[in-house]
Amino acid sequence: MPNLRFLRGYNDAVVLGLARSGAMTRVELAERSGLTPQAVSKIVNRLIGDGLLLESGTRNVGVGKPRTLLKLAADRRLALGAQVERDELRVVLADLAGDVVGRAVAPLPPGFGPDAFVAELAALADRLRTPDVEERLLGLGIGFVGPLDHRTGTVLDPNGLAGWTEVPLRDLAEKRLGLPVVVDKDTNAAIVAESWRRGEELRDAVLVWVGTGLGAGLLLDGRVHRGARTNAGEFGHTSIRLDGPPCVCGRAGCAEAVHNAAATRGDLGAATTAVGVAVAGLVQVLDVERVVLAGRAVLAQPEAYAEGVRYHLPKHDWLVVDVEVTPLGDDLVAAGAAMLVLSEFYGRPR
Repeated sequence: MPNLRFLRGYNDAVVLGLARSGAMTRVELAERSGLTPQAVSKIVNRLIGDGLLLESGTRNVGVGKPRTLLKLAADRRLALGAQVERDELRVVLADLAGDVVGRAVAPLPPGFGPDAFVAELAALADRLRTPDVEERLLGLGIGFVGPLDHRTGTVLDPNGLAGWTEVPLRDLAEKRLGLPVVVDKDTNAAIVAESWRRGEELRDAVLVWVGTGLGAGLLLDGRVHRGARTNAGEFGHTSIRLDGPPCVCGRAGCAEAVHNAAATRGDLGAATTAVGVAVAGLVQVLDVERVVLAGRAVLAQPEAYAEGVRYHLPKHDWLVVDVEVTPLGDDLVAAGAAMLVLSEFYGRPR
């Protein structure tokens, strides 16, 4: 496979990243990047030569010759992203704009181990790796349940998954697929996808994932916050009821356990209350301005979960927090995992 992994330099990445937000002229690229027009002209010519930028029509700007518009050739590079629930694996193919252009989904058996998982991952990836795709493929991102070490790609000891203690998932996947691999928590991949969708306007936010587990992805000052051991966001295992049900983590009354117990007995009000109480505490600690809700449970009852969270948030006039349900749907984590790979290509790892 050709060496497609990185752009030639930081300034190339800046210009291409700007083009990702929409068609622009050379003058606009220079103004927004802070580079000189001469530097932008050289970079643009190079990126056109590499097939990453395309000339796309013109724009009239005052008197004089119309200016040529440049747009991202999004299909020139691609990345795979995988989303792992405890009962399902989803793999998507995304282009340089972060748009999903292909997907494959399969169930995961109860108690699946590393070998079975990597085999299924390779099988789904192979469905999408046509010869035409292969020559443009940058790598694979995996959004996995925590805790894990993002730096080494090692799954540490996820609750409810036996046989996954100290598993070098990145190394196993790279060996099996023959691709560069990035491994991160599913919630971190999810907040990366939201950050790509909103761009610079999203600075301080939490993405709350309500699926087979309960967790959060944290975006603080425009950067994904992973913590000292890359496991920030395990707020599903904070206690909200001292006399609550036992949790898989070994404690009792955790937000995840309270939520899941309510959901199992069909008490939607109690389930959304558990999430709302937990999120309110998170907002008080982090002082974020936006809460994004996602995950299987949320997508099944979006309004109920949104209202449950809004009801429990602080009511101070100076502490206004927007609450919304992600529009990215079932592909959220898988797309975000692919964007982790794409971000490295752009020279801006998240």
